[in-house]
Amino acid sequence: MHNLFNHILKYLRNLLLFSIISFFSLNALAEQSVEDIIKGRQQIFDRNYTMAKRVQALSEQGKFDEAINLMVRMNEGYKKVINMFPENTKKGFGTEALPTIWEDKENFNQLMVKTSDDLIKLTSLIKETDNIEATLGQFMWGNCKACHNKFREEH
Repeated sequence: MHNLFNHILKYLRNLLLFSIISFFSLNALAEQSVEDIIKGRQQIFDRNYTMAKRVQALSEQGKFDEAINLMVRMNEGYKKVINMFPENTKKGFGTEALPTIWEDKENFNQLMVKTSDDLIKLTSLIKETDNIEATLGQFMWGNCKACHNKFREEH
């Protein structure tokens, strides 16, 4: 009987140890996942900003085909980023997202869709416009500004 008791005690101790290890491992994986999401969306926004500056320069140089290729890539980024703001990613890992994204999720998502749609419109307008700066301001930079004003911390 004493042997059975020791065996059960050893089993329970191992079960407890396994549970504790699993708990911390799952939390670490969950944190990693949150980090990946936050850093992933930051990367998309950073890349889109870099491409937007390049679109501006290329358009001013009359290199419209190259600019259009970048606009299409930016469009894809805005479509992806809509799904990168789950509730558990409000804080940490250098996020500059304001709580208004989650409080006003519908408007944030609509702005991302509008930005994406406007970039596609811009691909057909950029070659024909008489005022490149104003057209880029209306269909690209204006959306960036609208998002930053409402959904991003100042820096």
